Amino acid sequence: MEASDSPARRSLRHAGVKIGAVILAAGASSRLGQPKQLLQHEGRTLVRQTAAASLAAGCDPVAVVVGAEREKVAAALLDLAVLLVPNEDWERGIGTSIRAGVARLRESDAVLLLVCDQPFVGADVLRRLLAAQEETQKPMAASAYAGTIGVPALFTRVCFARLLSLGNKEGAKPLLTSRPAEVAQVDFPQGAIDIDTPGDFQALQDDHSVSP
Repeated sequence: MEASDSPARRSLRHAGVKIGAVILAAGASSRLGQPKQLLQHEGRTLVRQTAAASLAAGCDPVAVVVGAEREKVAAALLDLAVLLVPNEDWERGIGTSIRAGVARLRESDAVLLLVCDQPFVGADVLRRLLAAQEETQKPMAASAYAGTIGVPALFTRVCFARLLSLGNKEGAKPLLTSRPAEVAQVDFPQGAIDIDTPGDFQALQDDHSVSP
């Protein structure tokens, strides 16, 4: 079973802290030529892998923002306990999807923001982000890779207004990089691996084929 009632989830419930996840899965992936959400990696679509990791890390609810290919994305998530959040404006930019997801989870104490093109995101790194924020009490926690910080990233409620005011084409990274003192960092070198082009996906398949 991919998303059980894990100890992490039980502890979050016991503490009365509500941590949601927003998975951005609305884009058409024009550079790739096919929806990256539906690419298969290790027997699962990337969107399913990301959703399962969020659930296993204890996030509740998990909101998947859908736009292009929404029916196929929904089918890929059919038996997972996720919320589908339609974004009719997805073509206008990533900011519209962030706003839609955060608005849907505005009652949460914090949200994890994730994308669908990082094939090595698992429950472990998400749990480490939660732990880093809890330990430091900083308003944000982000993954550190390739000399920068980015998603997956955790934003507490005090950041929601800023997320909801993002422009249509704005991502959340400027919120992280503009206030580094307010961000707890978690090393995640594999976060640098994402799928934007056919070459990226071929390299992922080639690496996997030679792995022991």
